[in-house]
Amino acid sequence: MASTAASDAMQEKRVAGEYTAANVQVLEALDGVRKRPGMYIGSTGPRGLHHLVVEILDNAVDEAQAGYATEINVVLHDDNSVSVTDNGRGIPTDIHPQTKKSCVETVLTLMHAGGKFGGSTSSYSVAGGLHGVGLSVVNALSEALEVTVCRDGKEYRQHYSRGKPLTTLSSTTLPDESSRQGSCIRFWPDKEIFTTAIEFDFSTISSRIRELAFLNPELTITLTKEEQDAQVQHNEYCYAGGLVEYVAWLNTDKKPLHDPIAFRKELDGIIVDVSLQWCSDSYSDTVLGYANSIRTIDGGTHIEGLKTSLTRTINSFAKKSKIMKDKDISLSGEHVREGMTCIISVKVPNPEFEGQTKTRLGNPEVRRIVEQSVQENLTEYLELHPDVLDSILSKSLNALKAALAAKRARELVRTKSVLKSSSLPGKLADCASSNPAESEIFIVEGDSAGGSAKQGRDRKFQAILPLRGKILNIERRDEAAMYKNEEIQNLILGLGLGVKGEDFKKEALRYHKIVILTDADVDGAHIRTLLLTFFFRYQVLLLLVILNHMPTVRGIEAGTSVEAHESLT
Repeated sequence: MASTAASDAMQEKRVAGEYTAANVQVLEALDGVRKRPGMYIGSTGPRGLHHLVVEILDNAVDEAQAGYATEINVVLHDDNSVSVTDNGRGIPTDIHPQTKKSCVETVLTLMHAGGKFGGSTSSYSVAGGLHGVGLSVVNALSEALEVTVCRDGKEYRQHYSRGKPLTTLSSTTLPDESSRQGSCIRFWPDKEIFTTAIEFDFSTISSRIRELAFLNPELTITLTKEEQDAQVQHNEYCYAGGLVEYVAWLNTDKKPLHDPIAFRKELDGIIVDVSLQWCSDSYSDTVLGYANSIRTIDGGTHIEGLKTSLTRTINSFAKKSKIMKDKDISLSGEHVREGMTCIISVKVPNPEFEGQTKTRLGNPEVRRIVEQSVQENLTEYLELHPDVLDSILSKSLNALKAALAAKRARELVRTKSVLKSSSLPGKLADCASSNPAESEIFIVEGDSAGGSAKQGRDRKFQAILPLRGKILNIERRDEAAMYKNEEIQNLILGLGLGVKGEDFKKEALRYHKIVILTDADVDGAHIRTLLLTFFFRYQVLLLLVILNHMPTVRGIEAGTSVEAHESLT
């Protein structure tokens, strides 16, 4: 019965969950954009809202990069709409042969319709809007959109709502004396799409406009914000110096080591522009990459090529100048780029961006050209400016030293932790007494001497610690090397000294009498000196504690009688 009921339930589920052609939806025109807006603009929050402006702005900049526009005006209206106007050629208004609609309506209502797909029919040799979806996506996500085109002596207008045309493309004749030309897109974002209030941030948009003005020196961009019952905000951006001015602007509050380095190279139709500068008071790097004026925040092949070539070139100069004595050590990319501000802008005819938001460039050929450009131009510049080279090498070497010091510090912390938790060394033949005041330790040279000392000691209060030859000369080595040395570790653990620099307590010392027992030769004298150096440099307080309990710390040469030793102590 139970089996039959389960079978019936399964059959009902199959019928209810039947998957046929009737279940497959086909979204027409721009309905897919409205269904999944995050796929095209990144999010439905402030980031996606501002990306709408960027899409329209990038189209206008493409006209400037093609050499047809010199001015762009962006207005944030007081009704939460935005208009972007350029003085380029204007969107074509004639009938498209395939769609049988005006070209304006075609690019505003159809996905993947545009003049930037490359090939012999393309009107743009370099462009950021490549997928033919930017303008149509903005249209689909706007409650209302108004397009105005001026060309051929006429002004054309058309209105849209949520991707659908409300009117036909109308035209009026411009006055004879008018020379107006270009396109204007004004849109009102759809409140049904965006999860936050429709409010455009002036500083966010001005930041993007400033970037575009730096990247396109021949272009002037204005940004205006209208506010009710308030003074209108208006900024104009034009930087004839291009990337050099960009780097100088980023380093305004820093102390540059030299004037900005700038170079340009064109190969196989790809243009590479780079400007960089090191600062003495900065310990991080700022590397900004752009492809066709699009900020690639996730990097790409142009950034990879820049970093690889930069590291290789500076390392080559470092080896030639012989500033690094150790041949096995070389400067890493982090050391070379410390304190560096760099802008790289590439213009690529057929860029391969990842996604519509274009956060990463993927063209492999770009990396090769960037590497070649950086190596050739930077090498030539530094050879002609040796003072700049010396400053960069000094900055990079200091970064390397700091990194090595930090590494040693980390190792030191780990070693100290091991010392704190370790037991007594295995070579130590400890005494029976636990009273430090009556206990003494013989530090002897070698295991054989240690064996002899063990036979002649009084086990009740005398401990023996044999050392293997000469210990490390800590006068010439740092703490990291000292803590790594096995013999010194045995000394620290055996005596109970603890870690250097911490509050020293005399109760931690396990023996109030320390006897150095070595051979009566030059090597023995050397070992005694090294041990006394260790006691002095490692913990001065140790000597003070010992001197409070005995006249001095003496070295006893082999062959000295026990009576002589007793008279000494």
